[in-house]
Amino acid sequence: QVQLVESGGGLVQPGGSLRLSCAASGSIFYIYLMGWYRQAPGKQRELVATITGGGITNYADSVKDRFTIPRENAKNTVYLQMNGLKPEDTAVYYCHADRVVTPAGGYDYWGQGTQVTVSS
Repeated sequence: QVQLVESGGGLVQPGGSLRLSCAASGSIFYIYLMGWYRQAPGKQRELVATITGGGITNYADSVKDRFTIPRENAKNTVYLQMNGLKPEDTAVYYCHADRVVTPAGGYDYWGQGTQVTVSS
């Protein structure tokens, strides 16, 4: 059984920084793609950033030049470094692991979500 455990959310003032972490545990051979999504109240879940096992990244236009998505393949862990936070970044942030290769096959998984609130 694969689990994604997130940490690092909280309350921060505009212009501040936060670092989210997401660690995948279980019998994992490889994870093709890891990423972060977010969902604000009353809105649909949207992509924030993704990174392949080879380090290719993709960012939403709204977070480019402010967020980065480092990944440690050996630890099956992905991070989201968020700088220059704005009130519109307030949302529940979800970690996603796509095409997780395990002895039982390949599946995708979601974390439980962590709240990020940007407010003065």
